[in-house]
Amino acid sequence: MQTSSKQSPIKLAVITGRHPYDVQGFHDLFRAVPGVDFYMQHLEAYATSPSTVRAQYDVVLFYNMHIESPARKDPWYELGTREAMEQLGQSNQGVFVLHHAIVAFPDWPLFDELVGIENRRTDAFTEQSVRVHVSNPDHPITRGLTDWDMVDEVYLMPDAGAANNVLLTTDYPKSMKTLAWTRQYKESRVFCLQSGHDTHTFTNANFREVVSRGIAWCGGRI
Repeated sequence: MQTSSKQSPIKLAVITGRHPYDVQGFHDLFRAVPGVDFYMQHLEAYATSPSTVRAQYDVVLFYNMHIESPARKDPWYELGTREAMEQLGQSNQGVFVLHHAIVAFPDWPLFDELVGIENRRTDAFTEQSVRVHVSNPDHPITRGLTDWDMVDEVYLMPDAGAANNVLLTTDYPKSMKTLAWTRQYKESRVFCLQSGHDTHTFTNANFREVVSRGIAWCGGRI
């Protein structure tokens, strides 16, 4: 990761691919985050960038949902995906895993370890009214926030376990209980946020604050 001052913008790679999303709303979300220069790109574009370019990002945010794990010998259009992913955690470059990316590569142990959940098979339910509970009010990402309601897609899957620092939870019956958690993956700070389906969520003030602080925390700014 590049060495950047506390005053310089956080250089953020936003990785997409293999899942449709609200393009305008998603871009608007990151435009609203202060102190961030974001670079939206497909996973394949990120992976085929030189390692020196990938290392310049302070934080890599995943919003992709690739299902098949990359092979040892990828086709030309996916060249280097496994190698790029295996380099995560080798520096203090932060990693943010957002919404459907937490169920990407469901059969890849590397991504299990990155997310902190082994069985990431899920049922999904869109447009659900969810009560979000701040379970750890002392963490920099959640400090000062109070419980809120929002409309979002939820996942019914195993929760983040004891090796994770759980920040947000819900008692909504169609959802996993843990909505946001932090963990350490090798040398990297990792923040996982289950929320984030479309403009209903993207425009929620509390969600935006959590995303903004999550990026800052992953980048070592708070």
